[in-house]
Amino acid sequence: MKFSKGSKVTGYVTILVKGTAPELFFQKCASEGVPVWNVKKRDKESCEGDISLSDIKKMKQIRRKTIYKVTFTGRNGYPFIVNRFLKKKPLVFGLLISILFFLVLSNIIWEVKIKGVPKDIEEKIDKQLTAYGVHPGAWLFSLDSPTEIQQKLIQDIPELLWAGVDQKGTTFYLEGVEKIIVQEADPKQPRNLVASKKGVITKMYVSKGTPMVRVNDYVELGDILVSGDVERADSTDSEEKEDKEQESMIEPIAAEGEILANTWYEVSLTIPLKYNYQKLTGDKESKFFLKTGDFQLPIWGFGEPSYNEIHREITENKINILKWELPFSVIKTVLSEKEIVEGERTKEEAIEVGIEQAIIQLQQELGLDAKILSEKVLHESVERGKVKLNLYISVEENIVKQVPLVQGD
Repeated sequence: MKFSKGSKVTGYVTILVKGTAPELFFQKCASEGVPVWNVKKRDKESCEGDISLSDIKKMKQIRRKTIYKVTFTGRNGYPFIVNRFLKKKPLVFGLLISILFFLVLSNIIWEVKIKGVPKDIEEKIDKQLTAYGVHPGAWLFSLDSPTEIQQKLIQDIPELLWAGVDQKGTTFYLEGVEKIIVQEADPKQPRNLVASKKGVITKMYVSKGTPMVRVNDYVELGDILVSGDVERADSTDSEEKEDKEQESMIEPIAAEGEILANTWYEVSLTIPLKYNYQKLTGDKESKFFLKTGDFQLPIWGFGEPSYNEIHREITENKINILKWELPFSVIKTVLSEKEIVEGERTKEEAIEVGIEQAIIQLQQELGLDAKILSEKVLHESVERGKVKLNLYISVEENIVKQVPLVQGD
């Protein structure tokens, strides 16, 4: 019979059959479903052939029903090679340690490269990356994703317009684009101070320039509040006149000051009477899995936490050997406890919530220097389970806007 396909993978043995007409034993094996190949006759009473490792038990059952003597003369295939290898324990141990050591070294950051930015910004980026844990010697699985690191850098370094973070093998590459800083106007350049919006002047602090308005004056957008044109007295001597006379002259300067005005805003918003939102309690647990294909093997953190509601945040980090990416990855799952808050407001409570939201939103738009003076509900209505509000909010804020003074105006 021909060589059985796949026998080297599954393993096969060579058997020697002794007895009268030994080839009849191989015929009996074949007739009972035990494939035999490479059958060779040694002499009149001995014959040799190969059978699969998985068929040994069945062959022995057949032999018990005959008078033939069977001995094993050869063991071939990968199972026997692996078995012989495993018997050499020092070699196996050394190989496993080497592979483990190689995997560890291949998943540690060895270098961080930053390009595309000046030296001073590069130092700031390097300092921030170190604070994030991104530095030579850091374990790759402990880091945030490149996208999260990129967002943090843009938030924490104002000089960065854009940052690209990429991880290739054991090296982190970062490329940045510096913001183009618009130079501020020369503080000595002559200018007026004009109103950036309409309002009623409440307070004035003018250090340089000629005030053009007073407290309680109503101003419109673009009205001059403080002029950069000031008068100064200049004394000159004249040969023709003995008396000294004062000649009035105009000198343009950079007006400086702070003008606070009472401004007002109308805000419209809708508040639902029924509310439903989620919030995290702060309790969380982490789980780690070794993933290959669609299969995930838990390696740390077993079981589910006793949370009623769970928010899952999953990050996946590939396992690399130098520049080669293995078909394995480590999955980190953060399980955070969350609460679902449900309830129903009265109309009055909805109005209070709406006023609070409007004030917070307006404060964010105007900045912390603006002061909310009062709020008033202009109109309210309830439609389809929602309260619609029109609010009038009074604010005290600095309305100064600097405008260059053009000579000859």
